[in-house]
Amino acid sequence: MGFTKVLVANRGEIAWRVMRTAKAMGYRTVAVYSDADKEAPHVAFADEAVRVGPPPVGESYLSIDRILEAARKRGADAIHPGYGFLSENEAFAAACEKAGIVFIGPPASAIAAMGNKAAAKRRMIEAKVPCVPGYQGADQSDGNLEKEARKIGLPVMVKAAAGGGGRGMRLVEHDGDLLEAIRTARTEAESAFGSGELILEKAVVDARHVEIQVFADAHGNVVHLGERDCSVQRRHQKVIEEAPSPAVDADLRRRMGAAAVAAAEAIGYRGAGTVEFLLGSDGVFYFLEMNTRLQVEHPVTEAITGLDLVEWQLRVARGEKLPLTQDHITFAGHAIEVRLYAEDAYGGFLPQTGRIDVWRPATGPGVRIDHGMKDGLAISPFYDPMIAKVIAHGATREEARTRLIRALRETVVLGPTTNRHFLIRLLEHPEFAAGEATTAFLTKHEFPGPAISDAHWTAAANLLWQASAEHYPAPLRGWRNSNPEPTPIRLAANGAERLLHVDGIRPPHEMPFHIDGDDIVVDLDAFTVRFTDKTYAPPETAAAGSDGKLRAPMDGRIVSIKVAPGEQVSRGQTLVVLEAMKIQHQLKAALDAKVEAISVHEGQQVSNRTVLVTMALDPPAH
Repeated sequence: MGFTKVLVANRGEIAWRVMRTAKAMGYRTVAVYSDADKEAPHVAFADEAVRVGPPPVGESYLSIDRILEAARKRGADAIHPGYGFLSENEAFAAACEKAGIVFIGPPASAIAAMGNKAAAKRRMIEAKVPCVPGYQGADQSDGNLEKEARKIGLPVMVKAAAGGGGRGMRLVEHDGDLLEAIRTARTEAESAFGSGELILEKAVVDARHVEIQVFADAHGNVVHLGERDCSVQRRHQKVIEEAPSPAVDADLRRRMGAAAVAAAEAIGYRGAGTVEFLLGSDGVFYFLEMNTRLQVEHPVTEAITGLDLVEWQLRVARGEKLPLTQDHITFAGHAIEVRLYAEDAYGGFLPQTGRIDVWRPATGPGVRIDHGMKDGLAISPFYDPMIAKVIAHGATREEARTRLIRALRETVVLGPTTNRHFLIRLLEHPEFAAGEATTAFLTKHEFPGPAISDAHWTAAANLLWQASAEHYPAPLRGWRNSNPEPTPIRLAANGAERLLHVDGIRPPHEMPFHIDGDDIVVDLDAFTVRFTDKTYAPPETAAAGSDGKLRAPMDGRIVSIKVAPGEQVSRGQTLVVLEAMKIQHQLKAALDAKVEAISVHEGQQVSNRTVLVTMALDPPAH
């Protein structure tokens, strides 16, 4: 089962992450991309890349025929599916085998065994894996499901048998809601998964969601790599994941691990998989489902074990035995991961799209950020809006938590609204800090949008002062003399308004902005400025004042000077690169002009409004 070239049938951060390990092991890599992803970093990182279609997933990343054709075209003899897309598609795994391509994942039979929740649960009951009391029978009539739900006892979960991710899932707490929940769950399941089959399970109230990472090889060896706690969820979508679980001791870990290994053995598993359990407040745990792929949250397991799970996948796929036995797997410290999304956490969690103007992931001890971002890359409406996974590892849970908070605060992402501040608030919440968060955490606590303070209004007005002077240069020449009186400015944010009187403001007289925690995002036409306590990203097009002098918009260091005295420059041409707040800013000409003099040198520290370049504002006619 040897192979030499790995095609990664995915996109973004997981594609990039798989390729890093594959390259380190000596494999050549092949990326696939849709038209929406042609400029993505994972495409540039791969040794080779193949276009697989237009942006819609059904015509690109979910097309088995196009993925296999890409592998044939580039001579890839193995395919890693990442997670999502085709990673748990038994037809894809079978098609790879038929085509003589190694599928870096479990056999199609194992995917099929766990692909249907009803069949999977019956299989686990046979294997004596503890399961939630419920119904997974063939009679799917509304009347029978109502009867079985009442027999189980409310509250009860109604779940789609063929899928996951919260779709086709309803919690029923009142008898009068039962029939409607069954019907809506079935309709949603048919739409999402092509099957309306449902199962019923007793709702384990205020439980923890704890999953066990398992690994199996083709030689009959199966081990577990400990647990992850994924209890903080919103609508059954994980928000925070950590390892180990604050609620699991050594004895419980041993028992849950043994159950997870039994589940993998029962279906002839191979490769990386995750067995998910509900852990009740009484310490009793129940099988939920098995994910037959690498999980989004695998980095926290890597952090506490010191292992590379993708390397293990590749070794198992080429026929090797597992690198370690159960007795030699150890755990050190604690790790926590959050998912940084382009979404408005205070506006209904609506996904956000748009261009990433500046992306500067944090660094530091114990910090890992898996992403597929770069400056200028667009967040597309066609795919999941996750920007990055931010992970912190420490000797203790508290050290990991505080490192993660710092990493989020220091990560700079300018462009679409993100859930960065929301994640910080979750991590700082006393219940989470104490390790007591359950699946009810986000429904039990409210996290309204931040209040708009006087400081916010004042900072926004100051931003408007700076942005207007540089974004609207022509009307502002000589503005200090022509407009000496304070100008009334109406600021609007989050449904609130404030009238301020600010010195030296010129049109526009309205400035919409929104609040992201301590950040203020100001939009002037297509131009965005963001202010935080640490970062201010000035406009990239800087105008010379009425005296023809181009001044530094903020304190910083001159990285490079791109022009020379006497040179004729065009609008948009880079003149000077300034580094400030650990960000490099390109200061560009706002109009056609001639450079008369340069007042600074490379490496020089400059202050706000230092003259950088003097220009002739009225260049001679050609």
